[in-house]
Amino acid sequence: MSANFGLIVSRILEGLPTTVWATLGGIALTIVLSFAAGLGMLSRLAVVRWVSRFYVEIFRGTSEVVQLFWIFFALPLLVGFQLVPLFAGIVVLGLNHGAYGGEIVRGAVQSVPRAQHEGAIALNLSAANRMVRVILPQAVVEMIPPFNNLFIQLLKSSALLVFISAGEMTEISEQLRPTLGPDLVLVYTVVLVFYLLLAIVITVVMRQLERVGARRLGRVPRERRRVLSRGHAPDSAGGL
Repeated sequence: MSANFGLIVSRILEGLPTTVWATLGGIALTIVLSFAAGLGMLSRLAVVRWVSRFYVEIFRGTSEVVQLFWIFFALPLLVGFQLVPLFAGIVVLGLNHGAYGGEIVRGAVQSVPRAQHEGAIALNLSAANRMVRVILPQAVVEMIPPFNNLFIQLLKSSALLVFISAGEMTEISEQLRPTLGPDLVLVYTVVLVFYLLLAIVITVVMRQLERVGARRLGRVPRERRRVLSRGHAPDSAGGL
């Protein structure tokens, strides 16, 4: 192992907090925008549907790198002040992935069986109560797996902040390149491992949320369903 291994890890760790904050901030903004856009596209008001669809198509159909440059370099020319790199990165990550998340929310809500809507109407629930108490609890469980993938993609996209010198892990690795040329394989391997570990953390959290949500709805968790479908379910009388 290279004698510079300790130095490489310690330097990459300097950029880890920025990567984590960019990811967490981007995820938080993504969730808000996803529900706003997804539910907006299902609104009865045409103007709300149009605005929501416009947002989704703009940010899905344009380059995330160009969005980052526009927010960080072009927007200050219009508003008269420079954005903090980390804040600009969070905004772009949230706006871009919120557009994709909007489609996840819309699809999950539409996947709830029609009978659930009709049952809520039969209970004389208002439209808001039907959505909050009946539709969304079921739809959210269906959203979690695709949101897991989306959040991992957001984590990887945080590396784009290298272009605006936010100080995240990828930028730190680039700073090491001139002085640690012979150890570049190790440098980039360490960065890859850190991203992988963060992605695993996201997956573990999201799968736990899926289990909790499925349990509250009285559903069998997705992993358990796969086991049952393969005929490997343990016999309830097997221990007798």
